[in-house]
Amino acid sequence: MIFFPAIDLKDGRCVRLIKGDMNQATVFNDSPANQAAQFAAAGCQWIHVVDLNGAFAGVPVNGTAVKSILSAVKVPIQLGGGIRDMDTAEAWLSAGVARIILGTAAVKRPDFVREACKAFPGKVAVGIDARGGKVATEGWAEAGELLVEDLAQRFVDAGVAAIIHTDIDRDGILAGPNVAASAALARAVPIPVIVSGGVSSLDDLKAVKAEAASGIAGVISGRAIYDGRIDLAAAVSLLAA
Repeated sequence: MIFFPAIDLKDGRCVRLIKGDMNQATVFNDSPANQAAQFAAAGCQWIHVVDLNGAFAGVPVNGTAVKSILSAVKVPIQLGGGIRDMDTAEAWLSAGVARIILGTAAVKRPDFVREACKAFPGKVAVGIDARGGKVATEGWAEAGELLVEDLAQRFVDAGVAAIIHTDIDRDGILAGPNVAASAALARAVPIPVIVSGGVSSLDDLKAVKAEAASGIAGVISGRAIYDGRIDLAAAVSLLAA
């Protein structure tokens, strides 16, 4: 199981939001490259990066910051936010991103997701952001009626490398992850699931680790790292054991 430290980019800086609200952003580092280097030095195997401005705009916005991260570390990067067409997907993968994350596109342009999976095998993840078990899109600004598991089922045969399941109501508030919901999703589809939202302690990681048999393959955490609640080296070791 892999521990993914998160770098959320807003206006070129590392921030954390509360429940996805762009108006409730706390800046943790002015240098995304420096932050990524710290994660790599701690032994992290992957880094999770989100272009928050891009998620709302529908096009990449923090490209300079992402490229600075790619230049600073050799650790594989998975990137989401504003990737809505093949040209953008190809550009990021050609620039050195190891895996792209398609969220809004998975709901609104499923054919694009399938096309991307076919063109870039093993390099496409689907981000499913949920409120009350229902999928939200456009940087979490739009809530719909589509159920999380129903969306996941649409891509069972598409070649998706992973599903990143985020419980929006827990994101950024250190309330603990929705392990039960992520485990249920992992059991429902034969696609590795990465848990995101609310991870606040090593005990939370242990709770996720206990559900490894369900198909959960990793955990994303942001604020708890920046707050010092989670020791990076300990987190990486715990999940890798």
